[in-house]
Amino acid sequence: MNIFGSLLAPNKGPTIKQRRGVEIKSKREIEIMRQASRIVATVLKEVSEMAAPGMTTMDLDDYAEKRIREMGATPSFKGYHGFPASICASINDEVVHGIPKKKKKIKAGDVLKVDTGAYFQGFHGDSCITIGVGEVTPEADKLIRVANEALYKGIEQVKAGNYLLDIAGAVEDHVKSNGFSVVEDYTGHGVGRNLHEEPSVFNYRTNEMRNVKLKAGMTLAIEPILNAGTKQTRTLRDKWTVVTIDKAISAQWEHTVLVTNDGYEILTDRDLV
Repeated sequence: MNIFGSLLAPNKGPTIKQRRGVEIKSKREIEIMRQASRIVATVLKEVSEMAAPGMTTMDLDDYAEKRIREMGATPSFKGYHGFPASICASINDEVVHGIPKKKKKIKAGDVLKVDTGAYFQGFHGDSCITIGVGEVTPEADKLIRVANEALYKGIEQVKAGNYLLDIAGAVEDHVKSNGFSVVEDYTGHGVGRNLHEEPSVFNYRTNEMRNVKLKAGMTLAIEPILNAGTKQTRTLRDKWTVVTIDKAISAQWEHTVLVTNDGYEILTDRDLV
């Protein structure tokens, strides 16, 4: 799992013995998750509008934490398994879990991933965006676009009666048809009372995944992660930041999604804030 797409350990997440049932949220719990997710969507929309060359990733983190707290929530990530910040800010070949820093400046042409979560009245919302800062290369522009399209291809498979592998297959097919690779070391996850819950939501077809049948009331964090080059990654000495081994750029998008009887509801939809 992605550890903000699963902050459990920098590897593939729970073994079969660790897996538990998938929670079905009540109407009251879903309404709270809407509010938590709306906070996340608001923060990411504002961050996307303010990110600019010359700013530091710590500037974005300070702003995100301030806004999350102003809206009555607490940052889901800060302190989670020791993570020191409220957002992950990963640039270019950094795949996930980049630690914000005062000296890390954002430059024109950067591919910036911002992932954050908010904990509100006992429930979490979780989402990630990729920002092309200023004018990016044609390759970067395509990667960002295809990653976002892959997210929605996966979301389109969400409805009661479908299966997790329907999501995984839709994501994988779109990514590979566009010449990019799916990062396999990290996945999406259930989200709700805990930041990371069952089930694991893979972005590629695999026998590793318990192919759960989707039921109304499930809440999933779906998050394709794409690389322009190889799918292989490594973790830096800070024990958090994950990079591509070939230094190729990476992109990630994520939404918290509610399964409904006839489809889905995107709880972290930025167009609704």
